[in-house]
Amino acid sequence: MASYTHDSQFVPRRVVTFVIAAGVQIALFVIFETGLASRVMNIVAPPIQTDIVQEVQKRDQPPPPPPPKMERPPVEVPPPDVTINLPAETNTSAITVVKTPKPRVYAPAPVHHAVRIGARLDAQHSPSTDDYYPPTSRRLEETGTTLVGVCSSPEGRVAGTPKVERSSGSARLDEAAVRWASHARFFPATDDGKPVAGCTQFKVTFKLTG
Repeated sequence: MASYTHDSQFVPRRVVTFVIAAGVQIALFVIFETGLASRVMNIVAPPIQTDIVQEVQKRDQPPPPPPPKMERPPVEVPPPDVTINLPAETNTSAITVVKTPKPRVYAPAPVHHAVRIGARLDAQHSPSTDDYYPPTSRRLEETGTTLVGVCSSPEGRVAGTPKVERSSGSARLDEAAVRWASHARFFPATDDGKPVAGCTQFKVTFKLTG
């Protein structure tokens, strides 16, 4: 048969715990009922005051100025160091002779003067004047000298018709002199040795011989 041992201290502990719990509840009830709790809270933590700040919209005001532009300061490049070496000045009392070059004198280019030679009668290759002596003038013993002007080609031949420049006083002799000059030969005129056309004058004389 089992035995049961009774603890004499078990009952008082439970009673004490119950009493303490009941006392705490009663105290809390009294505090809330009497408003003591609210007073204690006001003392411990002051009431929070809230202020409502109403934003007043600013109207009809110019917009704020733009922020200032930040300009970069210019970068300054230091100038390079240039060293110029100059010869030292020497003080001297010597006289320095400065020679001024003489200007060159250029001789003018020689002026070329063309050498021109007029046409000349080639009597050796020309016919004899006796062949052109008018028979009537010969019979009348008529003589005279006619100055004839003739132009020749570069080949030495007569160019154009000869002209009487000065009459002999006889038309027959003048006409005979022109005919003879038309068949005469000439040395052509030259310009620096080059044959060119030219004109000349010469005398044609008719006289009786023998």
